[in-house]
Amino acid sequence: MPELPDLDVVADALHAALAGRAITSVRAAMPLSVRGTPVELEALVGQGLLSARRVGKFLDLTLARDRVALNPMLTGRFQLAGRGEKPTAGTALEIVFGPRPDGLLADAAGWTANASWLPLDTASPILRYRDPTQMGKVYVLPAGVVRPVPGREAGEMGPDALDPGLTLEVWRERIRRHPGEMKNLLRNQAFVAGIGNAYSDEILFAAGLQPFRKRSTLAAEEVDAVYRAMRSVLPASIAVLRERVPPTFEKQVRDHLNVHGKGDGPCPRCGGKLTQVSAGGFPTGFCRSCQR
Repeated sequence: MPELPDLDVVADALHAALAGRAITSVRAAMPLSVRGTPVELEALVGQGLLSARRVGKFLDLTLARDRVALNPMLTGRFQLAGRGEKPTAGTALEIVFGPRPDGLLADAAGWTANASWLPLDTASPILRYRDPTQMGKVYVLPAGVVRPVPGREAGEMGPDALDPGLTLEVWRERIRRHPGEMKNLLRNQAFVAGIGNAYSDEILFAAGLQPFRKRSTLAAEEVDAVYRAMRSVLPASIAVLRERVPPTFEKQVRDHLNVHGKGDGPCPRCGGKLTQVSAGGFPTGFCRSCQR
């Protein structure tokens, strides 16, 4: 499932490629994936894209008047295509943009500068949202219309895992209210936004803690270790994905991870045999030897 590092790269790339362009057409090939009427979709045409930004595990497109929030959940993926590229199976939404009259953006992420995959300003690039299972959802949010977005309502989304405002002191205060298992806590978007199944494993490996440890059993230094691991693992993965994902933005890269999805391979830290279990339907990888 796309998590914070995956979506950070996608958001930066789409902002660099599409911001400053106006929408020329919108097509919902899988209406069940879209929360919005045909009239609301048609009203997006002509609006310029101001920004593409990640918010937790959502991708937000802010237009001149309206907004679109995309929650890819488990199976949603994003594709940046050119004119003439046929949509692949499972394309739920297609948004075509026109040329960019004002040239390159001043606020594009530095790592996207002069990227070979950036469409020419004279091109008409296409953003496709693919989701064969239709598990994820696209929320069309017209100005002045109140439409609930599950996961974004009051109390449903905590501070972003990389929010500068989430200081160590704030982290300590927030985490002490939660007595449950650490993996579930990290995946709880109301506690901290952006982390899912894969990166919760990686953060706990970096912190040296088993995923099923209860928060109530953690010493103060272990609470701090989880925070430091979160603030190092996520940026490190973003750096890797910036190099390895473009231009195939629907590709999910996971082979750089230490324990998640590694089966019973060797632990990269102690050499012991890794353990992989399915807890609550979610694969969980960890090392019994060096995670306490």
